[in-house]
Amino acid sequence: MGVRDLADYPWDAVVPYRERAAAHPGGLVDLSIGSPVDPTPEVVRRALTEATDAHAYPQTVGTPALREAIVEWYARRRGVDDLAPRNVLPTIGSKELVALLPTLLGLGPGDIVVHPRAAYPTYEVGARVAGATPMALDDPAEWPEGAKLIWINTPGNPDGRTWSVEELAVAVNRARELDAVLASDECYAELGWDGRWADARVPSVLDPRATGGSRANLLSVYSLSKQSNLAGYRAAFVAGCARIVGDLLTARKHLGLMPPAPVQHAMAVALRDDAHVTEQKERYRARREMLRPAIEAAGFRIDRSEAGLYLWATEGRDAWESMGRLAELGILAGPGVFYGPHFPQHVRFSLTATDERIAEAARRLVSS
Repeated sequence: MGVRDLADYPWDAVVPYRERAAAHPGGLVDLSIGSPVDPTPEVVRRALTEATDAHAYPQTVGTPALREAIVEWYARRRGVDDLAPRNVLPTIGSKELVALLPTLLGLGPGDIVVHPRAAYPTYEVGARVAGATPMALDDPAEWPEGAKLIWINTPGNPDGRTWSVEELAVAVNRARELDAVLASDECYAELGWDGRWADARVPSVLDPRATGGSRANLLSVYSLSKQSNLAGYRAAFVAGCARIVGDLLTARKHLGLMPPAPVQHAMAVALRDDAHVTEQKERYRARREMLRPAIEAAGFRIDRSEAGLYLWATEGRDAWESMGRLAELGILAGPGVFYGPHFPQHVRFSLTATDERIAEAARRLVSS
C-alpha cells in the first residue's frame, strides 16, 4: 500500500447530483461540505492584519504567545489544566496532521491504524500513505494486537458520536494494553447539542479523569476552522504526550511544516476570545433547530448527531437514491458511503449554509 493505492477523490462522484440540484428553480442548497460560510470574527481579522510584517521564517514550535494560549484554552474550555508549552504544537490545519501522523510516527507495512466505522476518510488515507493497514473498529475491546495508532473522533464526523469521560478512560486503558498511540480528533468539541451534551462540556482524551494522571501516548487534535470560522487560515494544533509532540516537532522542522507567523498571532487571539465562539455556536444551533425537524418531516431518521456540525440521516434506502431525491429538491448532501462502507443508506447534512439557505432547504423538505 502507498500513495499509488489511493482511490480517486470521492467527491467527483457527487458532481452529477450537484448539477441536478443546481438546476432547481430556487437554486442550489449545498449541505454537503462542512466549510464555514460565516465571516471570520473581526477580532481575529484585526489580529491577522497586525502581524503582516512577517519577514522572518515562522517558528515551527509556535510562538510563546500561541503555545501559552493553547495551554490556557485547554484549561479553560476543556478541563485539562496540567499542560505545559512542551505539550502543544501548532499545525497547518488539522487535516495535514491527520494524514501525516502515521508517517511521522514511523508506521509502515504490518502496522495497523484503527479508526471509527463512520469516519472522516483521511484517517484511512493517512494509513495507506504510510503503507500501514487501516481497520475500522469502534469498540475498544475489538482493537487488535498490532494496532500502533488508534483514532477516535469525538464529537464524530459524520455521525456526531461523543465519548463520555468513562468511555474515554476505557479507550485509554485499552490503548495502553496494546502500547498504541491514541489520537483523539476533537475539532467539534464546542458544538454539543443533545442529551448530556446540551449542558455538559464535551471531554477531551486529555481530561485527567480519563488519563489516570499520565499523558503517555495520548494526543488531542483540534482545529479552529469550525469554532472560529478559520478554515481558510489553516489553524490547528495537537496536544498531549510531550515525547510524541517533541518527535513531531523535530520531524516538522525538517519538513518545513510551520504555520505562517500572522496565522499564529491570529490563533492566539482567537483562542483567548470566547465571545465569538459562543456567538457562532448559537448560529449553528438556530440552523440545526430549523433543519432537523424538516429532515424528519421528509421521512428521514436522524441517528446520533448529539454534537458536531452534521445531521446523520437515513430514509432506509440506498444513499445514492436519497441523494437523487434530494437533488430533485435542489439540495445536495453527502453520501454515507464516503464515510465508510458500513453506512450505505445514510446521508450527511451539514449545518454550514447561510440562514436563508437553511430556511429554504427546510421549506422544500417539509413540502416534499
